[in-house]
Amino acid sequence: MDSSLGRGLRGHMVVCGDNALAQRVTRELATVYGQHVTVVLPSLRGGSHGPQIAGLTCRRGLSVEAVEARVPDDDALVRAGIERASALALTSGDDQLNIYIALRARRLNPRVRLVIRMFNRNLGQYLADLLDRAARLGGTRPRGGGATAAEAADTTTTVLSDSDTAAPSIVAAAVVGSDKVMYADGLLLRAKERTLRNVDRRNPLCTLALMPATEDTENGEGDSDDSEDDSGDGSGGPDGRTDSGPDDGSSDGARGAAPGGPAAGAPAAAGSRGGQAGPADQGGRSEAGGRHGRGPVLLPGEEDLSGLPPQREAVVLEAITRRTDRPTAGRARRLPRMLAFKELFSRRLRYSLVAMTVVVLALATVNWVISRDSPLHAGYVTLLDLFAINEPNLGEPADEQVLQLLAGLAGMMLLPLLLAVVLESYGSFRKAAALPTPPRGMSGHVVLVGLGKVGKHVLERLLELNIPVVCIEQNDEARGIALARRRRVPTLIADVTDDGVLEQAKIKRSRALIALTSTDGINLEASLNARQIKPELRVVMRLFDDAFAATVYRTLRDTYPAAQTRSRSVSALAAPAFAGAMMGRQVLGAISVGRRVLVFAAVDVRDNPLLEGRTVEQAFQPEAWRVVALDTASEDERQQDLSSVTSTGAGELEWRLHPGYVLQAGDRVVVASTRRGLSRLLAPAPATERPRVPGTGEHPLPDPRTP
Repeated sequence: MDSSLGRGLRGHMVVCGDNALAQRVTRELATVYGQHVTVVLPSLRGGSHGPQIAGLTCRRGLSVEAVEARVPDDDALVRAGIERASALALTSGDDQLNIYIALRARRLNPRVRLVIRMFNRNLGQYLADLLDRAARLGGTRPRGGGATAAEAADTTTTVLSDSDTAAPSIVAAAVVGSDKVMYADGLLLRAKERTLRNVDRRNPLCTLALMPATEDTENGEGDSDDSEDDSGDGSGGPDGRTDSGPDDGSSDGARGAAPGGPAAGAPAAAGSRGGQAGPADQGGRSEAGGRHGRGPVLLPGEEDLSGLPPQREAVVLEAITRRTDRPTAGRARRLPRMLAFKELFSRRLRYSLVAMTVVVLALATVNWVISRDSPLHAGYVTLLDLFAINEPNLGEPADEQVLQLLAGLAGMMLLPLLLAVVLESYGSFRKAAALPTPPRGMSGHVVLVGLGKVGKHVLERLLELNIPVVCIEQNDEARGIALARRRRVPTLIADVTDDGVLEQAKIKRSRALIALTSTDGINLEASLNARQIKPELRVVMRLFDDAFAATVYRTLRDTYPAAQTRSRSVSALAAPAFAGAMMGRQVLGAISVGRRVLVFAAVDVRDNPLLEGRTVEQAFQPEAWRVVALDTASEDERQQDLSSVTSTGAGELEWRLHPGYVLQAGDRVVVASTRRGLSRLLAPAPATERPRVPGTGEHPLPDPRTP
């Protein structure tokens, strides 16, 4: 299928590639964000995932088209409408090919947002700087009209690694036990279903949705937020169910109250709102989305939550933070200089050295008393006798002769002691260079199987969260071995399928197992073996085949109903990050609630009449958008990408806002909104034609299947 629809469409998305990542990114953009997507691929009838992408182009309710080209050259990009596109994703596994396409695309459209898959991080960073510089220079020479300030600010180049972006989701599934997670300013957030009776126990940041009553639809799959059908992938795969297991992470508020007074991040928003919802918002508050409707009520107001039975469920936003009393395992210990002997020498050797020192001091003291020389001379003579290099005391008194014999005997004892010092020092240095083994009594840790490309990123993320880890890797030259050795992480160089290996990793006392080897069979065998040892263990395994993953998940779920199992591929976990980057840096992520979607985005208050000059309470529009956080950093020091998983987590976002705080022109806020609400929030001013909203606008699209 080769359509020219992309030529006349402004602000659509272009994806290059025919692999699993390209397919999932396309599906994520079309279903979750409601975007029109043009896929450039070699063939719809062959290749890695050509037939699957062809299925998306024929799927009702999605606006996906394809451009077939053996090589994505200038002609293919022009046919895909690159000159008018908002974003371009390059998903090929060939770094050189992605660089070539990125350079050509930047020349054709200096304002296009680029998301590039790169394995070489250093090269990717250099490329991003080069392309961003080209975009700035190209923006000074507008083609057919100048770029707006919003477009210029959002013209970015993002370089991502699929394994790096999948690592946070894998860690969240293992530690938190939930797939509905999001990162903002280095803080891990999750959407959790709780009853109204228990909703305040975890001190949630806000209420995102009110679930339908039990007599309504079973899964809350009511009417979609927009006209598109969100039913295929809103929950993120076969394991997109809501977590109902025990919580290992503690929920905590971000920090103190925001400017203006005490916190008011309770489940319900307060009282009156200053602005009235527009037509798009009023249309969303129909009976289908109301309190007695079939679907969930997104961003409910106080009137929606009042008078409801306590067993009614709501989706709340919770902050996941580590426990402060947990040991910070996996970090190299720094000891004072005087305590370094404890690491180099054994206890018996230390005691022997102390005893020998006492003997030498005693001999020197006795020599000083007998000879009546200076203490320094007496010590010098004693050392000569100790090392047997002094003249014999033939003509001296008997007491001095006996003292010389005792010093010689002590010197004979000193030789094997010095040899033991040398041998133990050598052994200690070898042990320090080797990988440590799991210590006795270790518990509450995560067992990580596989330290390859994905396992290394997962290990980095676990160590950043100060979570104890025990690693198992068969290859002692794997990518993550150097990191484990440098951070002193307990690691077993062994085959996880061998008997007793999981027991050595203290699997009975662990909190979760993450199996990330490159072989589905090994991951499955390790998971099943771990479940035999500890049936309630939380398991996250990497499986490449989707059908196989779905079958394994259902079987383990039915066999171990009290435990939690996650079986996902790296491309499935990385696709939301790639799609979010294509939507722009202002989009932090999306969380599905039934068949509806909530989008989290960073919005500047300046020149926005729906926010500027209003209080947090007045800016809240039920079932449209809600202000959930405020960026307290100054405008010059603000972090550009709040969704970066490598954020230092300095805590510049204030999540507990006073409802009376007035939003000012220099503020930047994080809002939770529907797709339609975000589109209106980012383009509030009326226009003669539908304005272009970078990465988030909705466009009236003709059906590509109709003539």
